[in-house]
Amino acid sequence: MSRTRATDFEEKQRGLLISAAEVFADLGMEKASMSLIANHAKVSKSLLYHYYPSKDELIFAIITTHLEDLVAAIEEADDEALDPRKRLRQLVGTVLECYKGADNQHKVQLNAAWALPEEQRNQIYAIERRIVKRFSRVLREINPELDNAERPLLTPVTMSLFGMINWVYMWFKDGGKITREDYADVATTLILEGIKAVR
Repeated sequence: MSRTRATDFEEKQRGLLISAAEVFADLGMEKASMSLIANHAKVSKSLLYHYYPSKDELIFAIITTHLEDLVAAIEEADDEALDPRKRLRQLVGTVLECYKGADNQHKVQLNAAWALPEEQRNQIYAIERRIVKRFSRVLREINPELDNAERPLLTPVTMSLFGMINWVYMWFKDGGKITREDYADVATTLILEGIKAVR
């Protein structure tokens, strides 16, 4: 007979994912064993396997939960009635705010997705594409010339923006002289001013 689902199942899952992401971020994907993760989360190994039957399933859950949280926040923040420039700034600020406290999950996303089975990778890439397309649409509104079949610059510009956002965890420290809001202004301004000169 299978075990019944506890009423706090989702809360326990979330706690396990946070603990596991910390271990993966500290030790790397190869060195982080299920035993170490269970110890860190203060749960039995059997309970960990009950929630996540393999390390791949655990990594996949960390990444997809992180990305789905990001998608939900972006969808809630995106206001199509805004001027496209203000809309872009709002989206950038939302992503940076979502990354607050999620450095470990973000590291797992950037460093471990490639090693997962193809089906799981494809699911992750599909979520990532949803996020990227939302930004691309706004950038196209700001400068339609970026979406030119002869010189297609929309994707390079969009991914350049994500390059500025996605690696912020490498250097940004909350509580410093530059806030997340400040950096959202900087990243947005660099893109908005830069695409004026892109040909």
